[in-house]
Amino acid sequence: MIPNPQPSFIAFAGSQQVACGGLLHVALKAQEVTQADCREAVLIFEETTSRAVELDLRGSPEELTERLAVEAAAPSETAQPDEVALPYEPARKPGRPKLGVVPREVTLLPRHWDWLATQPGGASVALRKLVEVARRANQDKDRLRLAREAAYRFMSAMAGNEPGFEEAARALFGGDLERFAKLVEPWPIDVGNHAKRLAARAFQGD
Repeated sequence: MIPNPQPSFIAFAGSQQVACGGLLHVALKAQEVTQADCREAVLIFEETTSRAVELDLRGSPEELTERLAVEAAAPSETAQPDEVALPYEPARKPGRPKLGVVPREVTLLPRHWDWLATQPGGASVALRKLVEVARRANQDKDRLRLAREAAYRFMSAMAGNEPGFEEAARALFGGDLERFAKLVEPWPIDVGNHAKRLAARAFQGD
């Protein structure tokens, strides 16, 4: 199994990109900027998804480093059970092996349950097979959709008041790369460049 790559982050002070890379590197640079000018707001994003990251930047660089280390070691409050890595390999017990299955409620119509009940292996096996088929069939569309959402999320946060924002959003979701590039050209350089990098992934395969 290929391990998931470590996430990369990007920070902006106003419209200027001030750091990009691992969380500690970006956090320390953001702290440096805010301590140099407390009026300068720094926004940090997860680079791939454009989700905003809120960090406590108070104190010294050493205190910030220690705080991030403690947070990284603590289990996430929002993590699902199947996202938590076990620190050891549990002893195997007799019977069918557990495949990391997480029970959650599924609401279906009676005719769906009737059909599932006739499938080999029962409802759970049938549902897993259907999900795998749909996941493989739609993975390219899902990738493009998530890329567009990431680009729009960043644009909304950093360029919502810039000229041509709404038209650029329509070009993004409409798959018009040439028009999108023209519309973001007047934006602040760092903001426009990052928006175009994010959008490039959204236009791949169109």
